[in-house]
Amino acid sequence: MNAGVFASFDLEAWFQVENLRPAFPPESWDALDLRLAEPIERVLEILAKHQAKATFFVLGCIAEREPDLVSRIAAAGHEIACHGYAHQLPSRLGPRLFREDLCRARDILEGIVGKGIAGFRAPSFNYPPWIPEILVKEGFLYSSSLFPTVAHDRYTPVPPDVKGKWLFQWECGLHEILVSSLPVAGRHLPWGGGGYFRILPSGLFRAGVQKILREGRPFVFYLHPWEIDPDQPRVRTISRTARFRHYLGLSHTARHLDKLLARFGGRPLRSLISG
Repeated sequence: MNAGVFASFDLEAWFQVENLRPAFPPESWDALDLRLAEPIERVLEILAKHQAKATFFVLGCIAEREPDLVSRIAAAGHEIACHGYAHQLPSRLGPRLFREDLCRARDILEGIVGKGIAGFRAPSFNYPPWIPEILVKEGFLYSSSLFPTVAHDRYTPVPPDVKGKWLFQWECGLHEILVSSLPVAGRHLPWGGGGYFRILPSGLFRAGVQKILREGRPFVFYLHPWEIDPDQPRVRTISRTARFRHYLGLSHTARHLDKLLARFGGRPLRSLISG
């Protein structure tokens, strides 16, 4: 049994998330400061402090602008995986444009790290049913794009026959690693990271992780480097809900991550497949 914490980071800039899309359309991105160097360095310091390894799902457009940053992550022993090229929701792209976006990102990342890319995560866990077959045909081994939790307006619902699982294999052969949720009274509470990690008290979150591990399941965790950048610009033109989702808890996320890894350590997602 693969017990333990399996850590991942979705490497995208603060302005590329769906919550801020109304204020920052893609055509504006090239002129904006990525603000990634310091958050990434902090993440790498915390990981090294606890001798933890992680998977970084990297956007191709970020890798194009900051290839040395991707190389730095890989040189520290972490897995580089694919998050697509431009953080576009696959359901909006459709199969043809999604494949183009995917392959463009994969080729950039492979050119930087000098080896094949095994893993993929869909932006915003938006994961139409036609994606797994495309991933297999393009040489990917696994995806981690499903979050089995209570309703979210962008997350793709988990198929009914895989509820309660943390790993399964699609008919096409692709392995799917599910982000962790916490079963409580017949429901799956969001416990895999991101905004939920920032909102919940650190001790309560770790208690939930311990419960998942006691039940013999791995804990699959995700976070974004921008979530430990409390000084990022505040955008006032987006909705109140979007502001709440994006900005709440930024000031203490790094401390919470440090405590989580101090308690449980961390391993990259691919090790769930390869052992």
